Amino acid sequence: MERAVEVAVGYAAGAAGNGVAYARVADARGERLARIGFRVSAASGERVIPYAALFAVARALERRGMKNVRFTLPDAAFVAEITGVQPIDQALAIPYVRLRCALNSLVKFGVTAGAVDDLIQRARAEAALNVAA
Repeated sequence: MERAVEVAVGYAAGAAGNGVAYARVADARGERLARIGFRVSAASGERVIPYAALFAVARALERRGMKNVRFTLPDAAFVAEITGVQPIDQALAIPYVRLRCALNSLVKFGVTAGAVDDLIQRARAEAALNVAA
């Protein structure tokens, strides 16, 4: 199995539902930053944002041939939900299933909570300017 690609992800979405995720990808070739747009329904609420963001990032990585990925995410509660440690709210069932399908398209993945403040700040600034997605 190839060595895991380390991917730190920060994300945000504006009031209109336009979102952006920044992924810092570190692998044997070095480190680079990817910008990935996504959309959420404005009526969905804020809890759906991390699901949509990670879905978009996982799909982008899979399309680029990355199959063994370790994600670092800013929200420990979200990590607990998607790893099965904490039950998900009924309203998040469809976003959860959609995300798990994207994650399962990778050969192997891991998810942990950690500091990605620089990526979050970048995404929030872009979402606030309404230029995301």
